[in-house]
Amino acid sequence: MATAKAHAKWTGTLKEGAGSMSGASGHLNAPFTFATRFEGAAGGTNPEELIGAAQAGCFSMFLAAQLTETGHPPTRIETSATVHLGAGPTVTKIELQTVAVVPGVSAQVFNEKVDFSKKHCPISKALASVPEITFSATLE
Repeated sequence: MATAKAHAKWTGTLKEGAGSMSGASGHLNAPFTFATRFEGAAGGTNPEELIGAAQAGCFSMFLAAQLTETGHPPTRIETSATVHLGAGPTVTKIELQTVAVVPGVSAQVFNEKVDFSKKHCPISKALASVPEITFSATLE
């Protein structure tokens, strides 16, 4: 199976320091700070944003595979994620919203594949300790 490698570097204290996160592919190189993570400041990312992107991407790909196996390859699947960071700090909730264009698929088959993908997407499995993960999926 494939492997993925990532690296994070942090310099300084929690509140005054700064860091960067990168992936071995060279396509990710993003700065982050206390302010970008906990205060919503611009100019960088945060681990929770990357978790949301990872789950949205994984779910979309997994759903595409499931729909294609039924003979209904999707034209487009778009998934947005909202990751909630609560006290602790801890990830308390992830909300995923998906909109898909899948010619010829019935709502029943689409919903079955969405439900299956929720449970079996590898990133969703890795995030099983998150107390609440919600999905909404719309077929256009």
